[in-house]
Amino acid sequence: MIQLRAWQTECIEKALSTFQRQSHFFCHATPGAGKTVMVALVANELFQQGKIDFVLCFSPSRAIAEGVASTFSQILGRSFNGQIGAAGGSYTYQSMETLPEELWQVLCEHRVIVVLDEIHHCSGIAWENSSVGNSWGRTILDRVQGKARYTMALSGTPWRTDDRPIVLSEYIKSTGLISCDYAYGLRKAVSDGVCRTPKIILTDNREISLSSADFGLKTFASIGDSLKNEHITYPDFLFRDEVIDHVIFEASQRLTSIRERLPRAAGLIVAATVAHAEQIVRRLTLVGESPVIVTYQTPEVQRVISTFKNSCDRWIVSVGMISEGTDIPRLQVCCHLSRIRTELHFRQVLGRILRRQKTDPLHTSAWLYVLAEPALVEFARRIGDDLPGEKVVSFSQDSGTSGGDQKSKAMTFYQDEQSELSWGIDERNAFENSIQSNTSSDEEQIDLRVSSQYWNEVLSLFATSS
Repeated sequence: MIQLRAWQTECIEKALSTFQRQSHFFCHATPGAGKTVMVALVANELFQQGKIDFVLCFSPSRAIAEGVASTFSQILGRSFNGQIGAAGGSYTYQSMETLPEELWQVLCEHRVIVVLDEIHHCSGIAWENSSVGNSWGRTILDRVQGKARYTMALSGTPWRTDDRPIVLSEYIKSTGLISCDYAYGLRKAVSDGVCRTPKIILTDNREISLSSADFGLKTFASIGDSLKNEHITYPDFLFRDEVIDHVIFEASQRLTSIRERLPRAAGLIVAATVAHAEQIVRRLTLVGESPVIVTYQTPEVQRVISTFKNSCDRWIVSVGMISEGTDIPRLQVCCHLSRIRTELHFRQVLGRILRRQKTDPLHTSAWLYVLAEPALVEFARRIGDDLPGEKVVSFSQDSGTSGGDQKSKAMTFYQDEQSELSWGIDERNAFENSIQSNTSSDEEQIDLRVSSQYWNEVLSLFATSS
C-alpha cells in the first residue's frame, strides 16, 4: 500500500477532475517531490474507470525513462515494456523520431494518455507555418496533440533558458509565467517535510591577482570581480586543482558529519567535462576516497548508477548522467562544478539532493557547494526567496586562515604566455598537504601563489548547521 503525500493526493484529485472537462493537465512539482508516483496513480485510476487503454510516457533521458517504466509497472501491476499485453511503454524524447509507425497509430485507434515528463525540454506552438520550437516539441504537436485521449505534462522547472514557449502550454499574459493546473513549489515541499532544507554554500576568494606584460599586475577581491576582466573566465577557476581541493574538502567534511547520523549518505559532484571529472576523481583518490564516475563514455552507465544507489559509497562524480529525474535519495551533499550556468540547470542539480528518505530526521538539510560566480550567486538568492522563514546569510573564514603570518604554497599551472592567475590555499590545510601538484617540463611553468583567503557564504533558511 503506497502512502501518498498530501500534495500527491490533491494533484491526483485535481487531474481526474480536470480531465472531465479538458484533455490536458500541467503539473509543476519541485524536483524531488515524487511526480512519477503521482502520475502513475492517475493512470491507474483512469484504467480503473475504463477511460484509457494504454499509457505512453516520454522523458529526456534513458535513466529517467527506465525509472518511469519501473514505477508504472509496480503501481499498475502489469508489464510496461510497450509490447502486446503491456499497460504502456516508456521512451525518451530522442527516440520519438525512430519509433515505429504502429506505435503512433495506437494513439488514433485506442484511448491513450501520454505523459510528458520534464516537458520544459520541448518547445513549440501550434501556429501554422511556425518555426518556433525544437524537434521534440514539433513531434508532440504533430503526433500527440489532438490524437491522445489525455496528455499530462510534468516539470520541476517550468521554463526554458531560451525563453521559447513550452509545448502544449498556456501562459499568463500579465506575468509571462506558465499557467499550471497544479503547482507544488519548494516552499511548500520544505514546509511539509517532503524535501530537505537546502543550504547553499558559496565559495569565494579574497585575493586573486593577474599579471601580464601588457598591463602589469591586477588584483581582485572576489571571483565575481575578477570575471569582469576579459583575461579571466569561469572555467579558469573550475579546472584549478586548488579550487577543486578546497570545494571538495569542505563538502567532504560535511558529508562525514552527516554520515555519523546517516551512514549511507552520499555526495554528488557535477563536473564540466569528462576530463574534468577524471581530474576530480584523481584529487579525491589522492586523499583516500574511492569515488564512482559516470559519464556518457561509461559502459553500462545505468547499471553503475543503480549499483551506487544501493551501495554505501561516499561519492559519485558525474557529467550529465545524474541530473533531472534521477532518483538517488541518499545523495545529500553536492558540488556544482559544471560550467553550465542557467537557473534551470542550477535548480535541477539542487533537486538531486532534496529528496527526503524515510530514515531522515525531521528538518534534514541538503548541502550544495558552488563557486561565487555572479549568475550562480543570483540563482542561490532566488532559491532563498522561494523558501519559508527568515533567510540567514552568514560568513565564515576558512579554517586555514589564522592571521597575517601565512605561508603560501607554490602551485603550477599552464595557461597562455601572457598571463598569470594567482590565488591559493594555506599549506597547513591537511587536505592540501596530501596532494602533489602536477608539473611538466615541456611547457612554460607559471607559479600560482596565494594565501588562504577563501571565505564561504552560507545561504539557507536557518542559521543552524544540522
